[in-house]
Amino acid sequence: MQLVGSTVFGAALMVSGSAAFAQSAPFAGMAGVWSGTGTISLDGGAQERIRCKATYAVSSEGNGLNQALLCASDSYKFELKSDVLAKGGTLTGRWAETTRNVSGSLEGNAGNGKFNVIVSAPAFTAKLTMTTTGNKQNVAITSEGAFKGANIALNRS
Repeated sequence: MQLVGSTVFGAALMVSGSAAFAQSAPFAGMAGVWSGTGTISLDGGAQERIRCKATYAVSSEGNGLNQALLCASDSYKFELKSDVLAKGGTLTGRWAETTRNVSGSLEGNAGNGKFNVIVSAPAFTAKLTMTTTGNKQNVAITSEGAFKGANIALNRS
């Protein structure tokens, strides 16, 4: 389960102007292709540069998100698919990391442009904090496994 922390990208979100709208439609304005770079930290202290490309499809109400994410470094690769639903600032959903055949659930909250999400699977848990401003996303992931974490900056194309 080296990657699973990347799963938290399924919670990638965007907040719009009003607080009420942001809670009921946190994915509004998120649709499209995002890409960027960052670093991943692996067991034993190894760090590598990573490149990522995410494609987001958002429901017409702005409260549902389908995500496909591909990230790779020189020696590490993962593919993630997520389905997330927002209701009253609470996030719930499912994710699957297809290259390692791992899947699980996600839950968290959204507010004021910041998102806090916990992803889990049998014997794995990771925490994601994400901030979205306009066409930029900053993502920080931490976990207690072979995949220790990641810091990634994405931009919408």
